[in-house]
Amino acid sequence: MTSDAEDASPSGPRVFTLEEARGLMPEIRRRTAELVRLRADLAELAADLRASGESGLGGRAELKGLEARFEELRAWFPENGVEVKGLAPILLDLPALLDGAPVRLCWLEGEPELGWYHRGDLGFIGRRPLPD
Repeated sequence: MTSDAEDASPSGPRVFTLEEARGLMPEIRRRTAELVRLRADLAELAADLRASGESGLGGRAELKGLEARFEELRAWFPENGVEVKGLAPILLDLPALLDGAPVRLCWLEGEPELGWYHRGDLGFIGRRPLPD
């Protein structure tokens, strides 16, 4: 038996069914919520440290800790077959087949559910709503 991370390696990217991708969404939403919080804290802490050398969020050690946690969280996505296309806003693609054609199921930060797809060669500009 192979793990999800192994599925994404030598044989190529993991290909999700729509059910599998939707089943992963609660974990994706949980992890992206933490990424969003960390992203804001990192931006604020870095700006404060540049401007005055101090911040209510901490100092250089806290900045390094936040960066490490952010990277740890970000790395989970490709380890589980999810492609990270953007971090501000968070944009994720999940390779899938739709009616036998290869597509990317596409989720953008703030969307309530996984409801879009596009051809791999078109990217975000080719987004379409998933059929019912």
